[in-house]
Amino acid sequence: MYALLVRNLSHEPTPPRDRMGYGELIIRSYDAQNDRAQVEDFERRCEVGPAKRVFLFTDTLGDPICRIRNSPIYKMLVAELDSQLVGVIQGSIKLVTVHRPPNDLAKVGYILGLRVAPLYRRRRIGSSLVIKLEEWFIANDVDYAYMATEKDNEASVKLFVDKLRYAQFQTPTILVNPVSHRRSRISSNVELAKLKIEEAESIYRKFMSSTQFFPVDMGNILRNKLSLGTWAAYPRGESWGQVPSSWAMLSVWNSGELFKLRLGNAPLSCMMYTKSSRFFQKLLPCFKLPGIPDFFHPFGFYFIYGVYGKGPLSGKLVRALCQFVHNMASSKSKDCKVIVTEVGGSDTSRLHIPHWKILSCPEDLWCIKALKNEERDNLHELTKGPPTRTLFVDPREV
Repeated sequence: MYALLVRNLSHEPTPPRDRMGYGELIIRSYDAQNDRAQVEDFERRCEVGPAKRVFLFTDTLGDPICRIRNSPIYKMLVAELDSQLVGVIQGSIKLVTVHRPPNDLAKVGYILGLRVAPLYRRRRIGSSLVIKLEEWFIANDVDYAYMATEKDNEASVKLFVDKLRYAQFQTPTILVNPVSHRRSRISSNVELAKLKIEEAESIYRKFMSSTQFFPVDMGNILRNKLSLGTWAAYPRGESWGQVPSSWAMLSVWNSGELFKLRLGNAPLSCMMYTKSSRFFQKLLPCFKLPGIPDFFHPFGFYFIYGVYGKGPLSGKLVRALCQFVHNMASSKSKDCKVIVTEVGGSDTSRLHIPHWKILSCPEDLWCIKALKNEERDNLHELTKGPPTRTLFVDPREV
């Protein structure tokens, strides 16, 4: 089925052309052989993040579709105006848990990587790219399209919510913790164990399969070469095989193997803090002062996913696991400078995950849109009800 889909997509009819008063806008599928170099250069030049604030540049390491390549089905579109590349967008499709009658499974399409060249913005290019990607979703029987952005990204919210009729769905919390060369101290009262893939998948399906957006192909995620493993923590003196009184688990994804980030702009206060923190680290190493890594050169990051715990000590165990991941990044990775975790906005585990407030985002914004008439009533239930405590964030979509 997938091979047939790819083959069909590679033999599309003539790309759509939209007359916009200043030339013909052509939106077509990405062609790796002819577009790779141009798209890669385009990505390097396009910032990520709202204007007037910190923004990032992306280096896709020679593979512009690296962020969707690990998804079950994926597609990239490019926009051309007068033979010049002016925009790109990416999308992926998967089957996930979505709580709505008559069943709890839905086919969802994720929208990411929307970029429009600065000189060509406010010309409906971004909305045209989204609409064409939605058409691809519909052709593949997708129930819902969704996207993620910063809550205060006015341009993105205006495009998707005001213009394209997406509804605000979830407000997850993104927690960012810088990696230092100093190891975090893990409590001696905690035991850590690396789980086998089969065991991890079984536990995730038992305890998280009812979580919003839990992927049906969870096993494929855990078996992916970018997934560094799954670890569990429990009180010392108890046995993992006997179901401890409290326990926690998480998995780690090495996003730095896919692409690198580089800080392109930052407030003066942030730059001064970065430089001064490194200065005092060298001047007074015995005080073990925390410092911000150098984000102005390309860096990678680890993404923590599948955070879950049970029992009265689960919060402390989550923290111990995060400290373990920090130590792993510090000792085993040369360019991992931050550890990122995204959890539901009402998930209490967020209170125990180490992070720096200056680098984190307390309210990310997920927006969703029903692509089938029969799903529109269910969408109201999804968006108007209270946010779920747990939310599964797929590492393939970071």
